[in-house]
Amino acid sequence: MTILRTRSGPALAAVTALAAVVAATATALLAGPATAAQGCRVDYTPNQWPGGFTASVKVSPGDTAVSGWTVTWTYAGDERVTNGWNATVSQSGSTVTARNMSYNGGIPAGGSTEFGVQGTFGAAGGAPGGFTLNGVPCNGAAPSPTVVPTTAVPTTAPPTSAPPTTAPPTTAPPTSAPPTSAPPTTPPPSGCAGAVLCDGFENQTGSTPSGDWSVVSPDCSGAGTATVDTTTTHSGSRAVRINGAAGYCNHVFVRTTKNLSALGSVRYARIWVRHTTAQPTDHTTMITMSDAADGNRDLRLGGQNGALQWNRASDDATLPEQSPAGVAQSVPLPTNRWACLEFMVDGSAGQLRTWLDGVAVTGLTADGVPTHDIDGQWYNRTWRPQLTDLKLGWESYGGGADTLWYDDVAMGSTRIGC
Repeated sequence: MTILRTRSGPALAAVTALAAVVAATATALLAGPATAAQGCRVDYTPNQWPGGFTASVKVSPGDTAVSGWTVTWTYAGDERVTNGWNATVSQSGSTVTARNMSYNGGIPAGGSTEFGVQGTFGAAGGAPGGFTLNGVPCNGAAPSPTVVPTTAVPTTAPPTSAPPTTAPPTTAPPTSAPPTSAPPTTPPPSGCAGAVLCDGFENQTGSTPSGDWSVVSPDCSGAGTATVDTTTTHSGSRAVRINGAAGYCNHVFVRTTKNLSALGSVRYARIWVRHTTAQPTDHTTMITMSDAADGNRDLRLGGQNGALQWNRASDDATLPEQSPAGVAQSVPLPTNRWACLEFMVDGSAGQLRTWLDGVAVTGLTADGVPTHDIDGQWYNRTWRPQLTDLKLGWESYGGGADTLWYDDVAMGSTRIGC
């Protein structure tokens, strides 16, 4: 018979202590990226309207790179996140957790990445707080105190082969469909970046746009006006002001006289815009482009149901679809501040993408594959646009009136950036 002997007394205590220290060492090594995130920043920039909001969240790990990130914060009020982009976002109680996507997990030392959230609220709450990156407090918050073990540390060296320095993030079910394609790995350049059209309206000498721009009312003349403004500008000393009246025919646009044919089938635009009145329920248009492949009818960017939308004049198809779920995939154009509006139209592939303040908008993306509530209606027919011009202004098909300013307009064959 074999007799099993058990350890007891001092020998058992030493083994127990050694196991505890090895476990603690392994835990510390696995938490390496989080520990290295001291000095991190999480910048949360909201845009709020009655009952809803979006927010752009910028993640900066500081002087140590990370290869995967999890960001958390806590709302002070009753905010509920309903959608996210460039991150997998979930919420438990008042705490929100955002994890990187497959394409944006790596952030170099001194670098940053951005994602966005959309949500609702009943009563306005305070600013969110308690931001952490990989479990470490950010924005100058003090780290959690370190607990010193009371058991003496044995002299046994830890294993020579350490586990990976970055623990892979735990995947949570996404709250909404992720972007259909990864955004560029590097930010687009600023300025005009060799664009065919690059205009801050500084060469305008009169009160009415002229030269590189002409004032047009494509359908019928009304009460809308277009003027050169020297009091409200994004940069420099001039911008174009549009007084857009309510009701059809009270519309007005400024149309570029530049030859845009050199752009080919793919064109990117960057337009700084400011307006005074929240987008109404009624359909409105701010930016139009004639489509030679669609009977010279306009491809239009404007709004409906309080959010940005694309509209095709020939058949009134919208992007996103105007269902509650579709509208929730778009965002409103913020009022009383300058906003950077970007878009890309690929005529050969029949695709369209849109960014607001540098953040891609899921509901304003037509990726070539029909998706219910987003671009299902858009692809009810083959769409291969051949755009020929650019017009900026205002047209209301109902009761909406607005005052808008346009400045620092650029259009080229590559993304221009804000």
